[in-house]
Amino acid sequence: MLIVMHSAARSEQIDAVVAALKNSGLNAELLPGSERTAIGVMGNKAFVDEDRLLTMSGVKEIIHVTKPYKLVSREFFPEDTIVHVKGVQFGGTAKPVHIAGPCAVESREQLFSIAKGVKESGADMLRGGAFKPRSSPYSFQGLGEEGIALLREVADELQMPFVSEILSIEDLELFEHNADMIQIGARNMHNFDLLQRVADLGKPILLKRGMSATVEEFLLAAEYILNRGNKQVVLCERGIRTFEQSTRNILDLNSLALIRLESHLPIIADPSHSAGRYDLVAPLAKAAIAAGAHGLIVEVHNKPSKALSDGKQSLDLERYEELMKEYRNTGKQEVGSEARAKKTGMKPETSQAVFSSS
Repeated sequence: MLIVMHSAARSEQIDAVVAALKNSGLNAELLPGSERTAIGVMGNKAFVDEDRLLTMSGVKEIIHVTKPYKLVSREFFPEDTIVHVKGVQFGGTAKPVHIAGPCAVESREQLFSIAKGVKESGADMLRGGAFKPRSSPYSFQGLGEEGIALLREVADELQMPFVSEILSIEDLELFEHNADMIQIGARNMHNFDLLQRVADLGKPILLKRGMSATVEEFLLAAEYILNRGNKQVVLCERGIRTFEQSTRNILDLNSLALIRLESHLPIIADPSHSAGRYDLVAPLAKAAIAAGAHGLIVEVHNKPSKALSDGKQSLDLERYEELMKEYRNTGKQEVGSEARAKKTGMKPETSQAVFSSS
């Protein structure tokens, strides 16, 4: 439930409503905005005396929120959330963020070569796996703590923030002291204990959609994080598992576009894991940006044929440069609702850059 205050409501009137809710045993959260202030009432089974609330000074209306997720919903927060990672901005009208790097950190030489290359091509952030969840116990599992140390060292040297995936609550302290952004991978989207423990660190979080998760399940996973007080969450559509066998996964652009409407959180796309093959990464990247993604996370390797993890879906440095060059040459163009907004004077639903169709 949302209690919407008048735009001219004074702070003491807002405080009085919050106090009345808490005195009734209700969980109330203040939701300030540029055009209105609202008070969210969530997860409560106590009786709510709506007639009494409506008579309180400054109260405009009460809105019932029907969706099971509250804090991630635009019904609660109509305005876009902006997530900051060391000067890199996700969401709102900011340009799409480009994250690139190897699936797995293999050595300092390998990591530095890739990081330097993707930065020169225009990447904003570095990605790299230190702890790798693999389907087979015989596959490369990553360098662990050494990999995190290498990511921190290379990221500092090249002055670009990095994101890496955490697998266990045992590594919370390691990530807290080193990572600029912490990734919760697809396999751990439903690991609610890990979600809450990582949320408590207060760092920006990249939350990937589970392999077979519905949109509702995906947003409810994000709700666990926001419910702990951490609103610095970026969602990631990384493809879902279907009956199709010709590609690794299916990039669900339907859900990406829907989430842009349903949630105020920024969402990026992972064309590498969606495709499972390097030759489909570029067209999927273009499609994702056109559909409204706030950015991309792409796997890049200096020698894909010798990669210890996911070489088949990794771009080499030359192909990544080609992708980014096309993006730079195209520049920012108005598409969809932004173009319509200029004609109608209405607020745009999305504001994105697109690639050339060539």
